[in-house]
Amino acid sequence: MNRRRSSSTRRPARGTRRRERAPRATGRLRLIAGIYRRRQLPVLDRPGLRPTPDRIRETLFNWLTGELSGARVLDLYAGTGALGLEALSRGARQACFVEADSDVAACLGTNLDTLGANGRVHRQAALDFLAGAPETPFDLVFLDPPFRQGHADDACRALEARGWLGEQAWIYLEVEHELTPAVPDHWQLHREVRAGDGIGRLYRRHASARP
Repeated sequence: MNRRRSSSTRRPARGTRRRERAPRATGRLRLIAGIYRRRQLPVLDRPGLRPTPDRIRETLFNWLTGELSGARVLDLYAGTGALGLEALSRGARQACFVEADSDVAACLGTNLDTLGANGRVHRQAALDFLAGAPETPFDLVFLDPPFRQGHADDACRALEARGWLGEQAWIYLEVEHELTPAVPDHWQLHREVRAGDGIGRLYRRHASARP
């Protein structure tokens, strides 16, 4: 997941696959549990970009125990891809990563190849990606947009508008602590955790309660 808090944005080219040459990385991402447990992967040195802390990942995936086996996962604003990679390690069937920064996306693609994991990286702005049409709805979405840029509400609306979510999908949304996101009424808050200068909230979608 992306831990980038910079206000700057960069518009990428569309449609890149994951096997691009990645620039040299200086940081490390350690996977916590599952088939890739304790694997350490390189991550780029970018201002504000770092893996989601171990404590937050451990808490989140404890909440999701029993929900990951065979799941299709979408990691928006992926950054290091820490949450999507952790989900693959813990039994998710496949993961789609969306990252606008071409260098960060290339590094993430290289890490997927290193693990031999079933994932694909889209080098694209998240909202541009969500403007498309999904092949199959996702069971779990990680959504960690840049803070204080108004992305969260737009992304939540786009996930619903285009059919990206399964009927009982899980959505993990991380936003600045002062923001109360405008999520759809049929997303039920399951748990929340303080995450640095933000709040992480896990929602369960209940399509039957949709207005």
